Amino acid sequence: MNIRELARRSGVSTATVSRALNDRAEVSEATRAKIRALASELGYAPNEPARTLVRRRSDTVGLVWDSGQEAIGLHNPYLLGLLSAVRTALSEADYHLMLLTTPGAEDQETAHLQAVRRHNLEGVIVLTTPPDDRCLRVLADSGVPCAGIDTAFTGPRTVRVSSDNAAGAEAAVQHLYDLGHRRIATVTGPLHLPPAAERLAGYRRACARLGLSVPPEYVIEGDFFLASGQSAGKRLLALADRPTAVFAAGDQMAVGAMHAAADEGLAVPRDLAVVGFDDIDAASLVRPALSTVAQDQRGLGEAAVAALRGLIDAAPVEPVRPCIIPTRLVIRGSSRPGV
Repeated sequence: MNIRELARRSGVSTATVSRALNDRAEVSEATRAKIRALASELGYAPNEPARTLVRRRSDTVGLVWDSGQEAIGLHNPYLLGLLSAVRTALSEADYHLMLLTTPGAEDQETAHLQAVRRHNLEGVIVLTTPPDDRCLRVLADSGVPCAGIDTAFTGPRTVRVSSDNAAGAEAAVQHLYDLGHRRIATVTGPLHLPPAAERLAGYRRACARLGLSVPPEYVIEGDFFLASGQSAGKRLLALADRPTAVFAAGDQMAVGAMHAAADEGLAVPRDLAVVGFDDIDAASLVRPALSTVAQDQRGLGEAAVAALRGLIDAAPVEPVRPCIIPTRLVIRGSSRPGV
């Protein structure tokens, strides 16, 4: 079944069929409905490459996703949830999604840009790609519409979407302070990544506002994964003036800190209160359940798609302000009040 056969059976021209399937105003509603019903009945599917050439639009968005950890077998469940949220938001906006592969060392710095032009992509969404990615730098400088989630990059048509990381960290510290804790340590993510740096800034700001001392040994850099949280927890618990509470900048690290406490024969939250960040599924499954700062994954996905569509439809005349999504403190057993 092709457009010529569909036109013959509909009793109209191929141009009319094309206009009807593309919602052009020149076709009456009755004709449009008739053609669409027949197309559905006969299983007609438009030739997408041809439609792209005619409409100069592909309705397809590229996705760049490289956390830098997959190569060593580490997978972040929060990022998987975020990817699902982006996919859902694109689907609801009638966009297709194309995953752009990560260039190897031998590939050109223009690999992403070449893929965008070759497939006529309308824009690109970037998830947590390292800020020194030269291939991404070329893409952002090219003027291709780009929305980065938790990615710091700038260009003539770029926008950053992120959670309010600093405010979320402040809320976690305030919660622990309200429980009576005065020795509050933190396990950060990799500090070259914007979310980790912002969560550390929020932690420090809250401690300064509350008059809490932050010895250098109370701040340990992790990598967002469980083993680094467990290692950091052991170091903190070995201190002569050990903390009574830990704010970890990621849930996996928070669970690791809880494991470290168990290894030392300590009880959570009686001997050590723990708060994480993200609210991954495992946060409610561990025992005691993990208190955490929840990120709105659906909100992040929808905001990224909306911001990207704005860049696609109209080039901004001035830099686009970052889109910041609020977080929410979820209190569970690992920092149960009254303990």
